[in-house]
Amino acid sequence: MCLGIPGRVVELLEGYGGQLALVDVAGVQRKINIGLLDDRPPEPGTWVLIHMGFALERVDAAGAEQAMDGLELMGRPADPGAGTRPAPSPQGGEHVTHEPA
Repeated sequence: MCLGIPGRVVELLEGYGGQLALVDVAGVQRKINIGLLDDRPPEPGTWVLIHMGFALERVDAAGAEQAMDGLELMGRPADPGAGTRPAPSPQGGEHVTHEPA
């Protein structure tokens, strides 16, 4: 399985050479290129993994949930306080300038 954002196909869009579908991604509908999937277009309700606007792989509901869990996990801080404080500046808060040599 590739790393991608899961989305559920809502409908295939007319025109565009049969390459675009309207896909629901976390409650937002987006136009996604489905041309990289195998020979047959996905049916409405099919889960796909999306990367850079392209559906790369069909997945089942469990695979879609697993992908979303992984994405959410990557976005969580490692400890409860991480990400809530600015990182300390390198020179104890002093502004550092570098003169050309």
